[in-house]
Amino acid sequence: MRLVHLLRAVTVEFDLLGAEFAAREGLHPTDVRALIHLLDAARDGTRVTPGRLGERLRLNSAGTTALVDRLERLGLVRRERDTEDRRRVLLRVEEKAVELGWSFFGPVIGGVVAVAEGFEPDELETVRRFLTSVLGSTGHAADTP
Repeated sequence: MRLVHLLRAVTVEFDLLGAEFAAREGLHPTDVRALIHLLDAARDGTRVTPGRLGERLRLNSAGTTALVDRLERLGLVRRERDTEDRRRVLLRVEEKAVELGWSFFGPVIGGVVAVAEGFEPDELETVRRFLTSVLGSTGHAADTP
């Protein structure tokens, strides 16, 4: 249970940081979650449609449209036509969003990287496998009624 409590504490701290960032930038916490998802997808080379973003954030179609409209209006996200299927719209994060994120979260990321440097590669691999499994288990929990 100690691991569960530590994970909860880390989650709460990251959530508080996200809320602070959102407030500072005049964003809704859902806006921040959307940007994180889009940045992660871009890093992985995954293309994201508004529908897929809505599914990931558990929003309905109207809520997703309002979210994307708001982020686009703020210059943080843009809609693009998919070159493979012109009927499909893809979402891209603008450089402005990346810069805002780094200006706030850069020191936090630097601190986490510094902590990780104190561990051996095999220890980090164990932590990575553990966190990946935890993420998978929490994702499955959300799928069950």
